[in-house]
Amino acid sequence: MSYEKINNIVGKLLSEMSGVNRVSQNTIDAYSTDLNQFVDYCDEIGVKSLDKITGRHLRNYLVRLNEKGIGKTSVARKLSALRKLFQFALKNNLIATNPVKKISNPKVKRKLPETISASFYEDIISKIDTEVEEKTRRTYKIIVELLYGCALRVSELISLKLKDVDLRNKTIKVFGKGSKARYVPIGAKTYQILKEYIDNIESKNSNDFLITLNGKSLDRFYVYRLVRKLLSGYELKRKSPHIFRHSSATHMLDNDAGLLAVKEFLGHENLSTTQIYTHVSIERIKKIYKQAHPKSKKESL
Repeated sequence: MSYEKINNIVGKLLSEMSGVNRVSQNTIDAYSTDLNQFVDYCDEIGVKSLDKITGRHLRNYLVRLNEKGIGKTSVARKLSALRKLFQFALKNNLIATNPVKKISNPKVKRKLPETISASFYEDIISKIDTEVEEKTRRTYKIIVELLYGCALRVSELISLKLKDVDLRNKTIKVFGKGSKARYVPIGAKTYQILKEYIDNIESKNSNDFLITLNGKSLDRFYVYRLVRKLLSGYELKRKSPHIFRHSSATHMLDNDAGLLAVKEFLGHENLSTTQIYTHVSIERIKKIYKQAHPKSKKESL
C-alpha cells in the first residue's frame, strides 16, 4: 500500500471507467463532478491521502451537503460515486479498509416518472405537422418518434448512426449505457417516419443519423431545446426528453406487454428498474377509476 493524493486516485478511476469499462461520457462527467467536490472538501479539512479518510470524515461531509440544501437523491448519488472510488482504491491496494461500508444511503422515496397520454403524443405530432416548415418538420418528427416509438435515451439518440437503422428488418441497433448494444424493433408508424427522413437526408456523406440542414450532427442540447419547445404550454413538471421514454414504457404495460419484454426493449440492466413503470400503470388505472367508475364516487343522499 502506497501513499497517493486523492485527486490522483480520482483521475485513475475516471480513466479506467472511460478506457476499460467504456462508461458513457455523461456518467463520467457526473462522477467527476461528485468526486471532485469530495476532493475539495478533503482539501478544506487538510486530508491529502485517501487512506486517512475515516467514517467520521464521511459523515461530516454528508452533514455539509445537507447544510448546503442538497437533496437526498443527490446525496445518494454522491455516496455511490464515493463507494466506487473506495472500492477502486481497495482493489488497487491504495487503502487498507473501506470506511464507506459503514455509511448508509439516505432513505429516498422514489418518485413515479411523469408521463403523457398516447393522444397527447398524437397532438404533438399534429403540432409539428401544422406549425413547422417541411425541412425542419422531418427532423422534429424523427426525434420525438424515436424518443417515444423506440423509447431511446437522448444519449442513444444522438449517437445513432445511419448504418444502425435497418429498414429491411425493421430494427435499430442501439448502444446503451456502457456501450451495450441492443436491437429495438421499428413499428409501422415509426417505419414510415424513418423512411421519409432517410430518403430526404441531403448530406449522405455523414455517418451520423441526426444531422442539421447544413450536414452537422445534432447534440443533446438541440434535443432538449426542441422538447421544451414542443411541450411548452402543457402542464408538466419537467419538460424533458425522458418523458417520452417513460410514456412509451408505461403505455406498453398498459397494453399488457410483459415486464421482461419491456425491460429488454428499454435496455435496463435490472428488472427492478423496469418495475417502477408498473406502479405508474397502477396509478393511472386508479386515476381513471376515480374519474369514471360510478362505484368510486360517494352516493349523494
